[in-house]
Amino acid sequence: MSIALSLGPRVRKSPYFESARAAGLAAATVYNHMYMPTGYGDPAAEYNRLINGVAMWDVAVERQVALKGPDALALARYLTPRNLDGLVIGQGKYAPLCNFEGTVINDPVLQQISEDEIWLSIADSDIKLWAAGIAGARGMDARVFEPDVSPLAIQGPKATDVVASICGDWVRDLGYFAFRPFEINGIPMIVARSGWSKQGGFELYLQDGSRGDELWAIVAEAGKPHGIGPGTPNYIERVESGLISFGADTDDASNPFELGLGKFIDIDQPHDFAGKQALMALREAGVKRRFMGLLIDGDPFTGTNEARWQLTWRDGEYAGYAAAVAYSPRVGSNIAVAMIRSKVVDAAAPVIVHTGAGNLGARVVELPII
Repeated sequence: MSIALSLGPRVRKSPYFESARAAGLAAATVYNHMYMPTGYGDPAAEYNRLINGVAMWDVAVERQVALKGPDALALARYLTPRNLDGLVIGQGKYAPLCNFEGTVINDPVLQQISEDEIWLSIADSDIKLWAAGIAGARGMDARVFEPDVSPLAIQGPKATDVVASICGDWVRDLGYFAFRPFEINGIPMIVARSGWSKQGGFELYLQDGSRGDELWAIVAEAGKPHGIGPGTPNYIERVESGLISFGADTDDASNPFELGLGKFIDIDQPHDFAGKQALMALREAGVKRRFMGLLIDGDPFTGTNEARWQLTWRDGEYAGYAAAVAYSPRVGSNIAVAMIRSKVVDAAAPVIVHTGAGNLGARVVELPII
């Protein structure tokens, strides 16, 4: 059953909203207090474009939290357990954020834009409020605000050719999470090799929200020879790739170690940061759950699940939850990402997935599934 999403002034529209509607936008959700496209009416075509061609995504909901001032770097250091030594202008870092209990509260890409300005490209939570509160409480000389920045993603194996035709062949030499300022037709942006898929691509960080339709049109025209079409952060591909969706996969106790993010944090660095003592204790205690994949029996799933599915194992004992499930054409199986108790993973035991339509057997596998 389809449900209409009421539009109103409390939820903001992106600079690409009207272009997305003209391109056939069929479904949306709310993310970071903005309407976020979630489908254009043909999931199979959208998946195929991402896997085999190129797609363009309105991801303006990836709001930027800017830290600007003499203490911008000091504030950024306190917000993340990632060691920011060696941070340079032009090279981003994936930087999970934790609260004082060691719980992950966001997992942005951190970019140093200038000597006194750093951006956090955030997932769905009010990090501007958190960062501003930390800065004020610690007496830091750094203003925290949301700049006029709206990413447009170009993803898929043909994305590089499309972006090179717009910006020049220099984009082919950008490393992952690297970025560079650029203008086309006077439209200011930052071009970054990034995006929420494992298929490769770029994000154009538009810096003038009044020109979103112009930028959309430029990308759509440049992509025509490559069969570009609209899409969204792809549900099936993200499950195949084991990408973490903050808020969907995480809960109020998820810590970096159980999410497999330990390699991105440095608890022993000399710099203090929020949650340092708690993370030391969590490391000492060891992980009780692990973010894993599932191969699930049964007929191919259609659509997506709207609730977490409980997992059990021996004698009906609780084993965890499946956070996102889908049928993968590339795997030829129903798959899921799930938070699973470590003792279940260590035992290499099968689990039972309690779906709304019955119970299905499943095998636990490492991520990424592909």
